[in-house]
Amino acid sequence: MQTKPYLTLEDLKKIAAGAEAEARANNWAVVISIVDDGGHLLWLQRLDGAAPASSYIAPAKAKTAALGRRESKIYEDMINNGRVSFLSAPELEGLLEGGVPIVVDGQYVGAVGVSGVKSSEDVQIAKAGIAALGL
Repeated sequence: MQTKPYLTLEDLKKIAAGAEAEARANNWAVVISIVDDGGHLLWLQRLDGAAPASSYIAPAKAKTAALGRRESKIYEDMINNGRVSFLSAPELEGLLEGGVPIVVDGQYVGAVGVSGVKSSEDVQIAKAGIAALGL
């Protein structure tokens, strides 16, 4: 039997704090979501002023990144380059840039999804959160 790391509540708090700090430093009103490796929501944080729709978009981006084991931008790029059949992929609803997987010792343990500002800025926030783990 193999073992693998998993996200703890302390890990979630570190990721969320790092992501929130990055968002606040830039005055960005966003929603931050964190999911486990199966795409199950573990954390949802809506900063003041974030659009209500972002509360649905951020977890969808995170789930897509977790299940696909890659940044959600890859799917957006495929669709934009004409592979529209990916719009029908089961369980992948957040086919937009802003979902980033969390990798620990080569193992995918979850993902962070952010929504509320430009997609590249969403990624910046997600990566700042992951960096707060100090891996």
